[in-house]
Amino acid sequence: MGKIVVPGEVVAEDRRPGFGVHVDGGKTYSSVIGLLDEKEGRVIALQGPYIPRIEDWVIGVVEEVKYAGYDVEIKSPYTGFISTKMTRAEFKLGDVVGAKVANIDEARNIDLMDPRRLTGGEILEISAMKVPRVIGKKNSMIDTIIQLTRSEVMVGRNGRIWIKGGNSAAAAAAILMIEREAHTTGLTDRVTDFLKREVGK
Repeated sequence: MGKIVVPGEVVAEDRRPGFGVHVDGGKTYSSVIGLLDEKEGRVIALQGPYIPRIEDWVIGVVEEVKYAGYDVEIKSPYTGFISTKMTRAEFKLGDVVGAKVANIDEARNIDLMDPRRLTGGEILEISAMKVPRVIGKKNSMIDTIIQLTRSEVMVGRNGRIWIKGGNSAAAAAAILMIEREAHTTGLTDRVTDFLKREVGK
């Protein structure tokens, strides 16, 4: 993982538009505090609110039940909405649901699809900016956590993580460790060693 950069720092001498950067005068600058991925020419933000994107899988809480559907709090400045036309499932106030972001209009109204009620287990909240590190390249980090703890783990792009069964305490501890040390190198090996010690107790 690359070095930490701050807003205004040059991250590439050429134009590389993308998330977490802006282009000015032919050079690319960081727009956020984050980790520089030099190979991809992008910056992975380490802090900031969750901004929804289409296809994101998120975990939310039903905060209002309406005739036309359900308002869902998704740990964002914007509220998600599950239309009754999109699902046969019925939800009630306070239900924890996982769903995919289907559409975002110009007013930042967010339509959710394929909702699933998440029952039991526990919800862990971390910075949405650290979620890519929890998932890892090609799901490597989250797969390691699931395999070693035998827990069911679902990671929302909005920074909510649902954990159920297995050694859920070890899974939660590993995820919090990743959040704390997201900016460091060799993290996968340290998490693996930590989990092997925890599950071996």
